[in-house]
Amino acid sequence: MRLPAPVFRDSVAPGSMVDVRRSNLALVLGAIARADPGLHATRAQVAAATGLTKASVSSLVLDLLEAGLLRELGLTARGERGRPGVGLALNTLRAVMGMEINVDYIAAGVLDLSGTVLFKEVRERNNRGSQPDSVLAELALLAARARSTVGEQGVEVVGGGLAVPGLTGPGGARILAAPNLGWTDVDLDLGALLPEAPLVVSLFNEANAAALAELRHRPGGDADFLFVSGEVGVGGGLVVGGELFTGPAGNAGEVGHVVVDPGGNRCSCGGTGCLETVAGQDAIFAAAGLPPGTGRSAAMRSLLDALAGGNAQARAAVERAGTHLGIAVASTARVMDIGAVVLGGHFAVLDEWLRNPLLAGLARYAPGRVADGDVTVAAAGEWGAVLGAAGSALRSLVDAPYLLQA
Repeated sequence: MRLPAPVFRDSVAPGSMVDVRRSNLALVLGAIARADPGLHATRAQVAAATGLTKASVSSLVLDLLEAGLLRELGLTARGERGRPGVGLALNTLRAVMGMEINVDYIAAGVLDLSGTVLFKEVRERNNRGSQPDSVLAELALLAARARSTVGEQGVEVVGGGLAVPGLTGPGGARILAAPNLGWTDVDLDLGALLPEAPLVVSLFNEANAAALAELRHRPGGDADFLFVSGEVGVGGGLVVGGELFTGPAGNAGEVGHVVVDPGGNRCSCGGTGCLETVAGQDAIFAAAGLPPGTGRSAAMRSLLDALAGGNAQARAAVERAGTHLGIAVASTARVMDIGAVVLGGHFAVLDEWLRNPLLAGLARYAPGRVADGDVTVAAAGEWGAVLGAAGSALRSLVDAPYLLQA
C-alpha cells in the first residue's frame, strides 16, 4: 500500500528502550501495510522482512492487535517448510477522515486502514468572508455525519486531516493566509472536528494534500511532477523523488501566483497578473459570461454545456486560461527541473478544451521540457485533497502506532 509522508514525530530520546520498541512497532506495522494487495504476511514473514526475531515480532504484533490496528486472518501458506501461519492485515474497522474547506464547498471522506473509501460527501457553501468558527462548525456537523455513517458498520474513526486553500503554519493549526476565504493568521480549533477521536487532526495546504493523493494513486509509483489544482484559487504541489517538496517554510509550489500577465488584474494575494486572475474558477466563469452568484456545480455544468455547444465566448475563456497556465507551468518546470504535470480540479474537468492551448504555451515558453504525454489528468479525481489529507493521517498512524496504545 502506497502511503504519503509522515506527519507525527517521536519525541522520545533516541536509544531508549521505549524509543526502540516504538520504532519496532512502526517497522512491523509498516511491513504489513506495504504487503501487496491480497497477500497477508505471517509473523514469520514479517520477521524475515524486518530482521527482527520471531519472538519480538510476536510480541509487537500482540501490541498492535490490542491497539486495534491489526486483524488476524485465516491460515496462510508461507512458501516454506512447516505449518501455514496466521495472516496479518490492517484492521478495516479502524479508519481516518480527510476533510476539506474550500472557497465554495466543504467536504469529508473516510478511509479504512487499508485505504478503502467508506464515505465521501461534498456540500456547497459560500465561505468567502465567513467567520472561521462558523465554517468549522458546519464541517464538524458533516464530520459527525460521516462518523455516524461508518459507525453503523462498526468502524471507528481514529484521526484525520484537514485541507485548506491557503498557506499553513508548520506543525500546527494556523492558517497564515487564505486570501480567497479572507482569512489571515487564523488559529483553527481542529479538535472540534473529531472530538472523540484519539488522534489529533492535522492541517494541510489543499494542493499539497492533493499532490500526496496523486503520488499514491499515480500508476508509475514514485515520480517527479508538478500538481496544479484548479479551484476558485489555483494551487500547486511539487513532488520530487517521490516526496512532497514544500520548501523551507512549507509553502513551495504556489504556481497560482506566478505572474503571467504583468498588466493584468489585481489578485487576491495583493499582486498583479497572477495565473489565478486568468485561470481561477471565478475568472473563467466571468470571462465565459456566466452570471455571478451561480452555485459551483451549476456554473460548471453551464460552462461545459456552452463548451460542448461551441459557444465562442466560453471557448475563448477556457483557451485563454490554458495558454496562461502553460506560461506558469513552463516557468515552474524550468526552475524546478520538473518534466511532468498533473492537472486537478477544474483543469481536469476542462482538459478537453484546455489541453491544446496549454501544450502550445509549454512548447513556446519551455520547448522540450515537458512532453505532451507527460501532461496528465489527476488519477485521484476531484477528491484529491480529501484523500490526501486522510492518507497523510493514515501514514502518520503507520509511522507512530504507539499513539493508539492505552
